[in-house]
Amino acid sequence: MAKLISLIFLALVSCTPLIATKPPPTNTPEPTSPPPPTQTIEPVQVVNPLTGLQVEDPSLLDLPALLVSISHFPVTARPQAGLSFSPLVFEIYITEGATRFLATFYGELPAPEAPVTGGCDTRREIFTQTNFILGNRIWLDANQNNMQDAWERGVGGVCVNLYDANLNLLQQTTTDSNGYYGFNVGAGTYHVAVANPPQLEFARKNVGDESQDSDVDPASGWSDAVNVASTLLSLDVGLIQSSDISSSATLPEPKIGPIRSGRLVYADIAAMFTNSCLIYALASPEVLTELPQCALVTHDIQGGGYMYNIDNLRELAQNYKEPKVKIDYTSNTFSREPPSGGALADELHVFIAYLNQSGWEYDALSQSYWRFVDKASSDTAGILRPEVDRLTGRQLQYQNVIVLFTRHDVVSPTNLDIHLEANLTGDAILFRDGLKYDIRWSTELSEEELQSGQRRPIRFLYADGNQLVPLQFGQSWIIVVTPETMVTEESTGDWLLRFAQPAGAK
Repeated sequence: MAKLISLIFLALVSCTPLIATKPPPTNTPEPTSPPPPTQTIEPVQVVNPLTGLQVEDPSLLDLPALLVSISHFPVTARPQAGLSFSPLVFEIYITEGATRFLATFYGELPAPEAPVTGGCDTRREIFTQTNFILGNRIWLDANQNNMQDAWERGVGGVCVNLYDANLNLLQQTTTDSNGYYGFNVGAGTYHVAVANPPQLEFARKNVGDESQDSDVDPASGWSDAVNVASTLLSLDVGLIQSSDISSSATLPEPKIGPIRSGRLVYADIAAMFTNSCLIYALASPEVLTELPQCALVTHDIQGGGYMYNIDNLRELAQNYKEPKVKIDYTSNTFSREPPSGGALADELHVFIAYLNQSGWEYDALSQSYWRFVDKASSDTAGILRPEVDRLTGRQLQYQNVIVLFTRHDVVSPTNLDIHLEANLTGDAILFRDGLKYDIRWSTELSEEELQSGQRRPIRFLYADGNQLVPLQFGQSWIIVVTPETMVTEESTGDWLLRFAQPAGAK
């Protein structure tokens, strides 16, 4: 199968070299006497159990999850608003060749954004590793603590140059829409130099954890000499927006969606999340009687669906929570290191129907899969383009892509009963870190769940079903398919999912 990257016609525009005459000093004078010891209190780290990452506002973890039915068809629904903020998205088949997304919002609320950019063209191409990688991420230090917090966003379109030990220019690149940059290099000594974007300043250098602090001189934008003997993905750069500069960019509409009708499987997924608030645009009568009714919205077909105001989300979750019920969605485990035994998986092409094709391509810099989607037109079927979030303009990047196989019963030609209820298990495939793993999924109730009556989200296990398989830290996209669906390797690392429609479905 042709590479997804060849389907994208956006090209990297070269940037102007930085002046390589005065790299920053690499030696810092030692103090004449050691400073007096100080007692520091480490902040309590509160993580989202759906991502394994720290959250900015821990109080949001006390509120139940908001589950939102988001349209994928008609094409006017795209780009959807809010998907990049969802730690867990279920993509389900709704007959007639179409899929729909049930997005889970928990631990962070979506917010419109006018992205700060670096003055160069944003890189749109997947980074393909051919040697050691030197680089990582350029981020906006919104709270100005000189550390890269898990919730802070990257800065796209920052121009970055690579020099050798003698300050000869070797390579140029720019950051992608989520702030990642990198170079393929051999063993050796290098300098990285970052062009100072307009209206931005560099954060302080080397203030803490190497994986989270900034690594260039604030005055010049140059790194120290870096000795590379293996891949080094910790050369990050923090940027701080000038306090006297206000953005003149127009923010996107503060709404998520488009929201469409409910499906039977939503009841099973909602049951996995204690007190979860299900938001959808009505449903057929036989479905409506089965679904929780936290928030029903009007059905605007012309616009692809109803757009829900973000400002109402927190209040909705607060009103729906039972006061005495503790929210705890802990069910899976996370690890930076991938499990052993994975097969190469650079790409996954998803063929649901001729006019419903999408794809995921692994990016070694962000260690995530980028999402691509077609235009659902007969003359461009299978030609994929980047899928972005309407709220931010950033391309969707998910760290885990999971194919989940389960039974689809046909209730009527346009209505399916997809089985994800309690006490079931089944096969699944996990894509993470550019690797593919055959795994299992489970909704079997633990002793704790039985005693408390409080369900936990779906779990993912090794193929033997005895132990949790670690997910990569970050977001997960779950594609729910029939057991007859085939996932085959078309060429090395290039996988094709061809959906098998349930018999009797329209």
